[in-house]
Amino acid sequence: MIETNVSRHHQTFLEVVQSYYLLTKPRIIPLLLITTAGSMWIAAKGQVDPLLLLVTLAGGTLAAASAQTINCVYDRDIDYDMERTRHRPLPSGKVQSRDALIFAAVLAILSFTLLSVFANLLSALLAMSGIVFYVLIYTHLLKRHSTQNIVIGGAAGAIPALVGWAAVTGTLSWAAWLIFAIVFVWTPPHFWALALMIRDDYAKVGIPMLPVVAGAKATVQQIWYYTLITVLASLLLIYPLHETGFIYGAIAASLGAVFIHKAWKLLQNPEDKPTAKALFLYSISYMMLLCLGMVVDSLPITHHAVNFAVSKLHLLVG
Repeated sequence: MIETNVSRHHQTFLEVVQSYYLLTKPRIIPLLLITTAGSMWIAAKGQVDPLLLLVTLAGGTLAAASAQTINCVYDRDIDYDMERTRHRPLPSGKVQSRDALIFAAVLAILSFTLLSVFANLLSALLAMSGIVFYVLIYTHLLKRHSTQNIVIGGAAGAIPALVGWAAVTGTLSWAAWLIFAIVFVWTPPHFWALALMIRDDYAKVGIPMLPVVAGAKATVQQIWYYTLITVLASLLLIYPLHETGFIYGAIAASLGAVFIHKAWKLLQNPEDKPTAKALFLYSISYMMLLCLGMVVDSLPITHHAVNFAVSKLHLLVG
C-alpha cells in the first residue's frame, strides 16, 4: 500500500525506503539513545544484560521514530514554508500524510510490543508517554503558541532516560529522575542556541521561539542560567545520591567547565551566530560524553582500578 501511494514521486524502492527513514529524523535519535544507555548502566551497576540493552535501545529507537514521524505530519505546512525543511518527504510530496501516520502507528506498536515483552510494562508505557507528550504537549499545544515550548517540551526528550532505568529495575528511583532532570534542563540551551542561528526561519512561519519573541540578549541570558543549572544537576549524581564516583565526577566537571565557558562567551556577544553554533555543537558532545562518563564510571573494572589506585596512594602516603 505504501509503495503504491508514493510511487508517483520515486524512481526506485530504495528512494521509498530513504524517504520513510528521513521521516524519523534519524540524526536526533542517537542522542536520545545515549541517555537511555547511560541510565541503564548506572541502574545495572555497570553490568547490563546485552539482550536487554539491545531490546531497550531498539524499542526506544522505534518510539522516537514514531514521535518524529507524527511531528513531520503535523508540521508539514511550516516545513513547506521554510527553505531549510522544504525538501523533507511530506512537504515535497514524496510521502502522503496518511501513509506517514500508518508508518508511525506501526513503529509505536512495535516499540510497545518489544519493550513490554522483553523488558517490562513500565518501560513500554514510559516510551508511549514520550510519544504522547511530544506530539500532544510539545508539537500541538506549545510549539506554535508559547515561548516556553522548548522548556516544557524538553520533558519528551528526557523520557528515554526513564525508559532505560525502568527497563533494568522495573521501578523509577531518585537517580532516574535526576538523569531525567539533567536532560530536561540541558534541552533549552541546546535548542535555543540552534534557534538563535535560524530564528529568521522561525519568524517567517510564526513559531514563537524565544529568540524571535524576546530577542537574542534575553535568550542568551536564559541559556546562561540553564547551563549553570545543567552542570550543577550533573554533579548531584555524585553527591548527595552517591550513584557515581570519581571518574564520572572528573568527566562531568571538565565537560561542565567547557559548557559554562562557551555559554559565557555567547553571553558576551548574544548576536554572534558562530558563537551560538559553537555552543549548539558542543552541547551535543557534552550530553554524549556525559552519558559515556556514566557508563565508564559504572563499570566494575573502573571501580577495581580506582580502588587499586587509592590503596596504592594510601601506602605511599602512609
